[in-house]
Amino acid sequence: MIDKRRKWITLSGQTVFENRWIEVKSYKTIAPTGAAADYGLVHIRNLAIGVLPIDEGGYTYLVGQERFAFDHYSWELPEGGGSRDVPPLETAKRELAEETGLSAGRWRPLLEDVHLSNSLTDERAYAFLAWDLTAGAEGERDSTEDLSIRRLHFREAVEMAVSGEISDAFSLMMLLKADYLARTGALPESLAQLLLSGG
Repeated sequence: MIDKRRKWITLSGQTVFENRWIEVKSYKTIAPTGAAADYGLVHIRNLAIGVLPIDEGGYTYLVGQERFAFDHYSWELPEGGGSRDVPPLETAKRELAEETGLSAGRWRPLLEDVHLSNSLTDERAYAFLAWDLTAGAEGERDSTEDLSIRRLHFREAVEMAVSGEISDAFSLMMLLKADYLARTGALPESLAQLLLSGG
């Protein structure tokens, strides 16, 4: 059995591509097994920030958009990137306003320092549960975003996650974590009832 305390050893590294969002690096390394290995790593400059909004009826909001990497139309919870120098909650409030036009009176951390694809990237993610929603928040969307908004009950969104209709990993984590917290008594009772009711 491999000693899990052994670490990767970096011998050298160089940047092979970079832009305002990512930096791709190529490393010469020694693996924890002792084998020499070439390793490519994508450094993500921003934090991934997600929001699971819940309104007074137990409904949430999905954002639909065309995703370049998979040439696929994707339904996701509100999410985006935020500077590592800005508190994640501040970015979450901005993303919720930009993508849905909503603001929230109450917030709760849902995911903290989650690693979305830890074999190839160093991307870190934070997510929040938001409720006591108010419409009318203003935000400026990215010029490349052509978004659709869909309001549906939280239970329906969970079913979409389980069936595979939602394929975005970050959204899956948020939905299933919130469902678990509601079922185990870790959320305020009134909020848990909204999440667990049939709509």
